[in-house]
Amino acid sequence: MSPSVLKTALLVASATAPVLAASGSGKTTRYWDCCKPSCAWPGKAAVSSPVGMCDAQWNLLNNPEATSGCDGGNAFTCDTYSPWAIDDNLAYGFAATAISGGSESSWCCACYRLTFTSGPVAGKSMVVQSTNTGGDLGSNHFDILMPGGGIGLFDGCTPQFGGLPGARYGGISSRNECESFPEQLKEGCYWRFDWFQNADNPDIQFEQVQCPAELLNISGCKRNDDCSFPPA
Repeated sequence: MSPSVLKTALLVASATAPVLAASGSGKTTRYWDCCKPSCAWPGKAAVSSPVGMCDAQWNLLNNPEATSGCDGGNAFTCDTYSPWAIDDNLAYGFAATAISGGSESSWCCACYRLTFTSGPVAGKSMVVQSTNTGGDLGSNHFDILMPGGGIGLFDGCTPQFGGLPGARYGGISSRNECESFPEQLKEGCYWRFDWFQNADNPDIQFEQVQCPAELLNISGCKRNDDCSFPPA
């Protein structure tokens, strides 16, 4: 084979080589801080567009440069990022992520199938799209967005609508407390105590997958390499 033919063959092989899907064991936590998601900023990854964000009244914002409500601005997490059940054993939602060997360029808008391996949800699965990351996340860590899960490091909920009850880390402790939430967040709060059975940071096995249309339609963000991964 001539050098030019060999070079062409290598280039074709490189262009068509599958992207390695991230997978392994990991941990989960929970949060809802109301802040603008990190992946809503432009230039974080090769995607169709940054993830969507909302104003204080949960109307979509079209300016990706808008300042986060956690920094005195008017950009917040949309209420549509609340998790929901597909059936008794599968749910969809969103999460902040930190995955070993990667960065926001590989995490933003990627989807992962989480299979819970401990606690009352062991055996159930959840497909999440990464919309955020956090300085307090460990390795292979999925911080699942759920209203009432605790605000964590930053509090955008107080400037948005007066704040949420519960501990800073972990959030509320009973389903009844969901009744005091803004109407837009109640169903996501109930989900924690219904489908998720109030599981306390269950362990997981995870695998990167193609994003379901239901998640893409909410976030508005699709990775350019999304089709390289196995179906969810």
